[in-house]
Amino acid sequence: MLKKKDNMTSVDARQSTPPALAAQMATRVIFFIAGLGISAWAPLVPYAKQRLHLTDASLGVLLLFLGAGSIIAMPVAGMLVGKLGGKRVILVSGMIVILMLPLLAALSTPLSLALALMVFGAAMGTLDVAMNIQAVHVEQAAKKTMMSGFHGFYSIGGIAGAGAVSLLLWMGTSPTQAILMVALLAIILLIFNQKHLLVRLSPPTNTPLWVFPRGSVLFLGLLCFILFLTEGAILDWGALFLTHVRDLPAAQAGLGYAIFSVAMSIGRLSGDKIINRFNRRTVMTVSCLCAATGLFLAVSIHYAWVSLFAFLLVGFGAANTVPILFSAAGRQTIMPVNLAISSMTTLGYTGILAGPALIGFVSQWFSLITAFTTLALLLLAVAASARLVTQ
Repeated sequence: MLKKKDNMTSVDARQSTPPALAAQMATRVIFFIAGLGISAWAPLVPYAKQRLHLTDASLGVLLLFLGAGSIIAMPVAGMLVGKLGGKRVILVSGMIVILMLPLLAALSTPLSLALALMVFGAAMGTLDVAMNIQAVHVEQAAKKTMMSGFHGFYSIGGIAGAGAVSLLLWMGTSPTQAILMVALLAIILLIFNQKHLLVRLSPPTNTPLWVFPRGSVLFLGLLCFILFLTEGAILDWGALFLTHVRDLPAAQAGLGYAIFSVAMSIGRLSGDKIINRFNRRTVMTVSCLCAATGLFLAVSIHYAWVSLFAFLLVGFGAANTVPILFSAAGRQTIMPVNLAISSMTTLGYTGILAGPALIGFVSQWFSLITAFTTLALLLLAVAASARLVTQ
């Protein structure tokens, strides 16, 4: 009888393994779709400006609607996951993201495009929160570090989306045709992987639409704000730093963010193995020190090639810090996981949106070197807090 029971247990274990592995792969695919969706819009921005006859200022105002939609949706996304279940929220928000892409390539009035960008941003923000909640639960079920790998697939999706649309446009397809091809791929991936998504990520509760983060969740959110602020600074001010401060030719200014992005992708794809080999505290500390060192190098040595190498260090340093924070949010017990992830994501994303303006103010009052130096000091503060985050 004991032998029979052991055999039955072994069979049950084997039967439970495929769904767990399928859920892990489905989570990676959702992160890939999210990166694919947001990056596919980027090559269409110049076409939208030309199609709608926009000035630089009016285009800037229009693009704010995307961020506004995300900020509005993110605080309530955690509640939606708790009420409706993770699978439903991921499917609906993911489908809205995909279906909005052709509209972004075709709408011909500023008002219609602004509304579409707000809906697109809201769906993107909701998907971002829901997939990170899914990732936390899948990681906890696997009982091993997986968050960096999930975020790595977001980076891969970003490279694939921007690259595919740019290649199709270069081959002569219209913006609408190019984005339809990418959208079709995303729909196929979403449909074939939806059955492996977790249905109920957290028990349904009678919670308010949004709870202000408190305790350790607030602390994690502030750290996330600093890290996203750093990413936003490289994205929006890196090229200007290279051209105006380090005299790099304008045609090569995009190299900084490209190097940063590739380094971040490589770092995230290898991050889980690194964290499992060492530990979260060590990786968090070394990563922030690496990013801070990169920024200090960029502002201290007046050679463009040094600044490019510095952006490489910042990319490697920033790769695994945010995933570690999301894992920490999943382990805390002060707030429900869905609400913790929702509020932390909102605070972090505010860093990306507010970052360019904050860097601009500091640069205007002092200098861009001062702004980057301030970011490096903030990263040192994050490194010093690694023990509190990972305990």
